[in-house]
Formats: sequence, C-alpha cells, structure tokens
Amino acid sequence: MAKIKIRAAIPADRERWEELWQGYLVFYKHQLAPEITEITWNRLLSDDPATACLIAADANDRPQGFAHIILHPSTWSQEPYCYLEDLFVDPELRASGIGRELIEEIYRRADQNGWPYVYWKTEENNYRARGLYDQVADREAFLIYARE
Repeated sequence: MAKIKIRAAIPADRERWEELWQGYLVFYKHQLAPEITEITWNRLLSDDPATACLIAADANDRPQGFAHIILHPSTWSQEPYCYLEDLFVDPELRASGIGRELIEEIYRRADQNGWPYVYWKTEENNYRARGLYDQVADREAFLIYARE
C-alpha cells in the first residue's frame, strides 16, 4: 500500500469527499437529499470541535477514505464520548490498511484529548468491515433500538 496520511478535511477535498460519501450511501442503500449532504459537509468543516472529518489521503493528497466523528457528553463520564458515525474507504483500496489507520488516528486523538470511550455501529452482515473491527475493538452486547 502506498503511504497514507491522515489529516483533517479541507475545502479542496469537497469533490472527492462527495464521491466517497455517495459510495458510502450506496453501500448502505440509502439516499439523502442534496441539502443534507451540504449541511453535513459544512458541519464537518465548521469550527465546532464536536464534529470532525478525518481524511485518508494518498501520496498525491487525494482522499481515499474518510471517518466522521462526533463528540458528545455522557452521563457516565466528565469527558466526552467519541462516536465514529461514518467510516468509508474507496472500494478499490479495501483491505489495504486505510480503515485501520483511520481508526488508529481516532484512538490517538482520544488518548490525547482524554475521551474515555470510542464507539461505532455497523450492520451485522458487514462481514468485511467486522473483520477489521474485531481486531481493533471489543464487540459489545448492547442492541440498538431506534425510531425513524
């Protein structure tokens, strides 16, 4: 694998990020209105420290994957929890280590900032991603309930 650099998203990433974002939505068989994508991008680039987009960029600084994180208060901790809401790597580069590098960067930031808990969810049948997740985190026994 070529050297990957993990960095914060910048405005110049917009076009490639959106290509990857649309691939992510297709993977999960989900459609979003264009205005939601616009709001999401603007939130990720805002000065709000509770949201961030990490970009995995190749040697040419071209984004090849992303991770979106959201910090939120917890009733169980003084420090915020870190929710990894979205993680996606260009399908042609899957199993190349990019997903692991993104997660490890989130862990580094958690350690530096005192975030005691980093978590995410995935579909039960997302076996390829779960192969990585089983290596880098503990699977919890909690079930998710939601109202949409």
